[in-house]
Amino acid sequence: MNHSPESANTFSNYRKVIALADHDWEAAEAGKIAALNVEVKGCNQLLDQHGRRFHHFCTTSYLGLDHHPALLEGAIAALRETGTLRVANSKNRCKLALLDRYESELSQLFGAVCLSTLSCSAASAGILPQLASGVFTQGRPPVMVFDRLAHYSMNHLKASCADETQVLTCPHNDMDFLESVCQRHTTVAYIADGAYSMGGVANLDGLLYLKERYGLFLYLDDSHALSAVGSNGAGLVRPRMPALDEDCLIVASLAKSFGASGGLVMLGNERQRKLIQRYGGPSNWSQSLNCAAIGAGLASIQLHRSAELRALQIQLQANIRLFDSLVSTEQHGSPMAIRLINCGEAALATRIAIELAEHGFFTSAVFFPVVAQGKAAIRVTLRADMESTLIHQFCDLITGLLLTHGGHRDR
Repeated sequence: MNHSPESANTFSNYRKVIALADHDWEAAEAGKIAALNVEVKGCNQLLDQHGRRFHHFCTTSYLGLDHHPALLEGAIAALRETGTLRVANSKNRCKLALLDRYESELSQLFGAVCLSTLSCSAASAGILPQLASGVFTQGRPPVMVFDRLAHYSMNHLKASCADETQVLTCPHNDMDFLESVCQRHTTVAYIADGAYSMGGVANLDGLLYLKERYGLFLYLDDSHALSAVGSNGAGLVRPRMPALDEDCLIVASLAKSFGASGGLVMLGNERQRKLIQRYGGPSNWSQSLNCAAIGAGLASIQLHRSAELRALQIQLQANIRLFDSLVSTEQHGSPMAIRLINCGEAALATRIAIELAEHGFFTSAVFFPVVAQGKAAIRVTLRADMESTLIHQFCDLITGLLLTHGGHRDR
């Protein structure tokens, strides 16, 4: 298809993004804070190809389950039980019985019809264009409203969705904007995160009000909250709904706090599951979760039903509060483990991240297009298995670096 200049770059502009960002990525790689190849040397400890040992301060394994012995043993046991890594078929036609058991146990744990995918991104790639077509909204294509800060795994699908319906971008958490769209259109779907990868959470009170009053369809990615918070690790979104209705889909990662691998979709009924399995494209092509991922996931489910999960959640919250008492950020007081230490310019964020690495702390220098221009930061994530002395050491170090370089412009 030929595109006129007027129709191009409605939803993305890779040439511009690369032109603006590539210099900063080159600087990060030259400074040895990107393109690292690491070995795991212990809980929260890495060794890179340059011989440097790090404490991992930008992980998304917020509960530390990626090292849990039960999950590792579960992965090994599943491989031994099945005698294969996977069945190479579309799941719609043939899948391992062990995978069916896994999805059934996920459904019981989270009180919804659950479907597994290779990743949360694959789930969104398969589901969002279907949602745009109207198959989940009684045949009426909804106006698709993406939150401006919705994760890239969803945002990059705007063009595909626009082939089916009207697509809008909403200012972040702007309930007035969203309500005005609901007042003008009969069917509206809102696409956003439950907990955002750069900090902050969805306005769930506002969204549930709009859902009740106008029938707003919700598509929410709760990857950063699943397992880390909520009874039995249900996250931020699922606990707010007594039953998961047909007008809400929740996707989440099983590779973060859950401690295994792959993605998860929580659905309202079996009809939605069948539509996704039959027509979900990237969510259902010839690769399904391998046996090691399934086995680790089954072990994680058992842990989610135990007192240990709650103990880990409590320890994570204690570590978050300790960090907040030592370093000021805009995310102060949030139950999510993500904190952004503002630096302003990408060069400063990179410089501080390099010096942190030289002192044995691996963090992420985040800059455009991950965050807006002029909003570069050091992204820090906390874990339940971090010792308080380690958090004190890190906070003392970064506070000193910020004072030396004149950064940290939060408050």
